[in-house]
Amino acid sequence: MEIPYVVTPRKDTGLFNAKIAIWLFLASEVMLFGGFFSAYVFLRLGADYPWPERTLPVLPGLINTFVLIGSSVTVVFAWASLKMRQWRKFQIFMGITVFCALIFMVLKGVEYNVKFHHQAVRLKDYTIMEGHLGVEKEGETPVLDHHGKQIEENLIYVETSKLTYNTVRFHKPWVEELLTQAEHEKSKIILAADVTAITKEKEPAEVIAKAGEPLSIELLNKIQKAHLAARAHNGADRTAALEQEWVKAHAAFPDKRDWQIASGVNIDMKALTPKLLDEISTVAFSVEPATRFDFHPRDIKQADGQSRLRDDTVVDGKLLDSPMGFHHIDAIDFQYLVMKAAAKGISPEVAIENSWLIKNSPFAREAWEWHQGEIVKLKADLLKRYGVDKEGNPKRFPTHKELYRIGWKDFAKKAEDGGHAKLSSADSFKEEFLGPNYDARGDETFPEFSIPREQVAFAAKFTPAWNTYYAIYFTITGLHGLHVIGGALVLSYYLFFGRKMYLTNPEWLANRVEIGGLFWHFVDLVWIFVFPILYLM
Repeated sequence: MEIPYVVTPRKDTGLFNAKIAIWLFLASEVMLFGGFFSAYVFLRLGADYPWPERTLPVLPGLINTFVLIGSSVTVVFAWASLKMRQWRKFQIFMGITVFCALIFMVLKGVEYNVKFHHQAVRLKDYTIMEGHLGVEKEGETPVLDHHGKQIEENLIYVETSKLTYNTVRFHKPWVEELLTQAEHEKSKIILAADVTAITKEKEPAEVIAKAGEPLSIELLNKIQKAHLAARAHNGADRTAALEQEWVKAHAAFPDKRDWQIASGVNIDMKALTPKLLDEISTVAFSVEPATRFDFHPRDIKQADGQSRLRDDTVVDGKLLDSPMGFHHIDAIDFQYLVMKAAAKGISPEVAIENSWLIKNSPFAREAWEWHQGEIVKLKADLLKRYGVDKEGNPKRFPTHKELYRIGWKDFAKKAEDGGHAKLSSADSFKEEFLGPNYDARGDETFPEFSIPREQVAFAAKFTPAWNTYYAIYFTITGLHGLHVIGGALVLSYYLFFGRKMYLTNPEWLANRVEIGGLFWHFVDLVWIFVFPILYLM
């Protein structure tokens, strides 16, 4: 049976089936992205921190805008070529459309890659520093920068005396890593005390592991097995006891519902306890002698005296000096600090002058003093260009971001003002895509810096973990990117596998390309909203 209105339009609507379907689908898509844009506006207006403004690189976004607009034109030409039965022209125009989609995704991938390799740190006084951290330790080979100098490792050091493992959640690679470090430091990790437990009902406790046994995956697995067996046994006993209590309750109160008698249904733990087996939820190991272990910052919650890993392993010992080492600092942002200071009635200048960074970093103080000079020039320029109002006040002022943020372009200008060479136009153009060129500009422009770990309140790459702005940015652009990929795959199918359909029924293929083109126009339209909202505002 042939499906009606696949090629021939309906008389009542003038549309064929697929066009009605795509309009209904696009209506749901408008609701989806409209919700995202509305959420963005409300979150930005109600943000309790300085919302990032003009943070994303404009040039790649602008190029992507023209790329998508161009692809919307070529997909129409491809459809028109099919209507005129010009297969060769269809291939050319559709090929250009798919190629534009590829360019878009490549530029977006470059933009994402820069974000994933850039680090931001918020200090406890709300000063924010941005740059590239010293890479973390990889084996025993030191990691060198472009000058051949060893890059400082971004690790947490703890002089560890005891490790207490969760017998269910312990992460095997971390156990093996600590064993390797202990061996390297000529230290031993041994069981702190005998592990004894009742493993069979109505029988005395038995020794599962003896004090002094070295830590191993096999030993932890053995203890885990005993723990899980006891937990399963005890769970079954508790369930059976609870069922008996419910039977008694129903017999005593046959006319009442479960919720009415639930409060009176309780297990007699005194009678049940002799039947239960010993569960071994944790097991402690001594480190002899106490040894410095290093941990990745993302894996450990720091505390002096007792820290905890993400697998619930407790690390007892002294937290050693573990500075967060940047091998390049490319931005200093006081906006958050100023906002918090204003809420307390403290002037921005006083707050910044009393910040940890200004007090402890000659480079930061020099950069801030240079920046204040630039702000004086900017205010004079704005006054000259826009004049004053009727009351004699300047019509234009520097923005909050211009006043209290020193970005990488400011650092570059400061270095050039100090006599350092200016980069070529080609290198400057490349920086618009990839961010600051550390190799070409040198350590004088983007210096190394170490932050004491106790001064760090929060650290993350420019990912959704950093703030709400980046969470929305990755959500919207990621979802839009999936639409680009999906649309490009459909159009590619028409390009590479549509020849047979064209020879059989060219109008049918033309209709399908028209539907694909409508979706592609929608993808372009979404980006036209995304670009100004996320990149320009």
